[in-house]
Amino acid sequence: MKIYSRPVHGSINPNELKILGLKKENLLDFSANISPIEPPESVWEDIQSVDLRSYPDPECLEIRESISKYISNLSYQIPIERIFVGNGSNEILHLISRIYLSKKSTVLIMTPTYGEYEFACRLAGASVITFNANVDSDFRWDFREVSNLIKIKKPKLVIICNPNNPTGLYCKRNEIDILAKASINSGTMFILDEAYLSFVAKPWDSLSLLNYSNIILVRSMSKDYAQTALRLGYALASENVVSNLRAFQPDWSVNSFAQKTGISVLEDKEYLLNARKVVFSSKNYLKKALTELGLDTVDSDANFLMIRVENATRWRMLLLNKGLVVRDCTSFGLPNYIRVGIRVIEECKLLVKAIAEVAQDTLSEFN
Repeated sequence: MKIYSRPVHGSINPNELKILGLKKENLLDFSANISPIEPPESVWEDIQSVDLRSYPDPECLEIRESISKYISNLSYQIPIERIFVGNGSNEILHLISRIYLSKKSTVLIMTPTYGEYEFACRLAGASVITFNANVDSDFRWDFREVSNLIKIKKPKLVIICNPNNPTGLYCKRNEIDILAKASINSGTMFILDEAYLSFVAKPWDSLSLLNYSNIILVRSMSKDYAQTALRLGYALASENVVSNLRAFQPDWSVNSFAQKTGISVLEDKEYLLNARKVVFSSKNYLKKALTELGLDTVDSDANFLMIRVENATRWRMLLLNKGLVVRDCTSFGLPNYIRVGIRVIEECKLLVKAIAEVAQDTLSEFN
C-alpha cells in the first residue's frame, strides 16, 4: 500500500514549538482561519451540561434539525434527510472519497487550494488532475476551459473551494453554474466547499444548487464559531448521498460536546454578525497598512489575506521568532506568499509592526 505524506495545515505545531523552545501561550496564531472573536459564551455552559456517561447520538438528529431550521429560507426548505453532520468538514471530504472513488477514478481539483482534497482522493486510489488559477488574473480560473476539461476527462469528482483557500477568491454564481452543468452532463459529482462562506461580505445563495442531484455543499461550523477543538461540519446533498455518507461514517463520530454546542451557537443571532464586523474592519486595516509598507496583498473575500514576500519559509520563521505564526504558502505551490488569518484589530496592529520590522531587516540585507 502506497503511503502519502499528510498535507500541511495552518495552526501552531506543538512539536515545532518544542524544538524551537517556544511556548504556545506566548504566540499569536495568524496561521488558522477561524472567527476572530471568542466562541459564544453559551459554549462553556453547554460543555458542562453534557453527560459524560452517555454515548453521543450517532444520527446527530437534534443538530440536523437545528441546521435545517437555520439554513432554510422562503425559497428553499432543506429537510434533515438532506443534511449530514461530520467530525469537521475534513471527515466529510474523506468519507466522500472513500465512497465514490477507486483506483479507476479521476478527480479534478481547482488549485491552488486546500491540500486535504488531493490527500483524501489519493488515499482512495484515484488519479488527480489539477487546474491552476491564473496568478496574473488575481488567481481566477478560466471556467470555460475547466468546463471543457470536465467534458473531455469526465472525472468522478470535481472539487472547488469557494471562497478559496488560500487565495480568498469568491467565485460568482454564473461561474459555479458553468461547472455544475458540465459536471451533471458528464456524470460527475461536484463538491463545493464553503468553509469560509460566513465571512463573505455579499454571498449569493448557493442552496438553489441543490436542485442539481450531483451537488454536495460542504460547510464548517468549527471555523464559523471559533471552536475548532470540537470539530463540527456538515454537508447538504441529495438524500441518497446523505444516506451513503451515513453508512460509511463510524458511530459516535461527532461527539456530544460538538453536537450540544452546535445546536446552541445556531440560536445565537448576534455572534456571526459581530464576527463579520471584526473581519471586515480588521481586513480593511491590514490591506491599507500593508500597502503603505509597500507589500502586495491578494484581494480576498474570505477571513484571511495572502501577502507577497520574497521567501515565504524565511518570512514565517522570522515572524515566528517575533511571536507571530503565519502560514507559509509554499505547500500550496506559492513559495512567495504567506497567508494571515484575520484577528481583532489590536492584534493585527502587532502583526503589521512585526512585518514592518522583518521587511526592514530583509531590505537591509540587500543593501
